[in-house]
Amino acid sequence: MPRREKQGRVADRRRRSPRDRGQVAIEYLGFLPILLIVGMAVVQLGIIAYAGQQAGTAARAGARSASRDPGGGYGQDCRNAVSGWLADGTSCVAGFTGNDVRVTSSVDIPSVFFGWGDFGPAQRTATMPVDQ
Repeated sequence: MPRREKQGRVADRRRRSPRDRGQVAIEYLGFLPILLIVGMAVVQLGIIAYAGQQAGTAARAGARSASRDPGGGYGQDCRNAVSGWLADGTSCVAGFTGNDVRVTSSVDIPSVFFGWGDFGPAQRTATMPVDQ
């Protein structure tokens, strides 16, 4: 390598200001809150989808129980079909129409954003014929 080219690279290193050290770390710290908010939003969307799926499971379990025993405890079967951390916010309502029973379940959607975000309940309905 020619001496002149080598001296040019060394001179480039010397010209850098010592104030430029740590610039990437500062830029990363500035971007970190945005990255965390996006990550939390993705987790919240997953929880919303999971609560909807659990509401459907609860409605089917409640309708199955109410179709076998119309005066029985379909509400407890409905809550038992939901994951433990969502069961406290689960409710089911049954309505009988002719030979069918229709159960609507409601599962409260928890928020990962502390103190913000009332997403309301996820509701699903299931209908089954009443056993004679």
